[in-house]
Amino acid sequence: MERDGFEQLKNQMQEWVQEADKLIRQIPETQLYAAIGIVFLTTFLLLLVRFFKRTKPNTIVLSGLSGSGKTVIFYQLRDGSSHQGTVISMEPNEGTFVLHSEMSKKGKIKPVHIVDVPGHSRLRPKLDEFLPQAAGIVFVVDALEFLPNCRAASEYVYHAICDMASVVRKKISVLVLCNKVDKVTAHTKEFIRKQLEKEIDKLRASRTAVSAADIANEYTLGVPDEAFAFSQCQNKVTVAEASGLTGEISQLEQFVREHVKA
Repeated sequence: MERDGFEQLKNQMQEWVQEADKLIRQIPETQLYAAIGIVFLTTFLLLLVRFFKRTKPNTIVLSGLSGSGKTVIFYQLRDGSSHQGTVISMEPNEGTFVLHSEMSKKGKIKPVHIVDVPGHSRLRPKLDEFLPQAAGIVFVVDALEFLPNCRAASEYVYHAICDMASVVRKKISVLVLCNKVDKVTAHTKEFIRKQLEKEIDKLRASRTAVSAADIANEYTLGVPDEAFAFSQCQNKVTVAEASGLTGEISQLEQFVREHVKA
């Protein structure tokens, strides 16, 4: 019985194949090729759309020196809380969430993947893992204790905008976020910008003095024979202000949503 049923199914399928073959033969060659081309083109476009939707980054990396207030800002973005203002972290804080300020908004809002990378120099390789995956990079600067840390902060920023070839090639935007501006003695963002540009100019001069072999993998930073400015960078670099302690992070949130659309 089972064998007879199999033979019937086999014969039926052969008839369907023959009928399909007849129908195809009746279609003019030009129309047939056009139909096949449309099918392949549609399939290719659908795969392309799915690929770009899947790979578009939604990660914002918080980086900067230890003590700059990155982790407090991370908690402000996630919870709307400073967590009492003093948070020391030696491991990256990661989370994918809707920004706290957007919780009350109606409709579907795209969550953001925020990574807070500790600023200790030993953990620099960990930062390098996250940078190429980022939709945007935030470098947090302590506006209160800026001058003693100006050189170290400049080296950190230089690394992101020049040494990291993948960051430059993808033109990943960088936000220099001057934190703790609520304090009376905090430096202004304009002062911090100018000092960083001066220090990076010095770094650029010292780096170009080394052998060609040592700088082969680096992008040329700025315009030759001109003082360095962030406006010369291949990837966009902007400077903004924030206060993690008081929760004034609107400029940061604007940057986040410019690069991870809601």
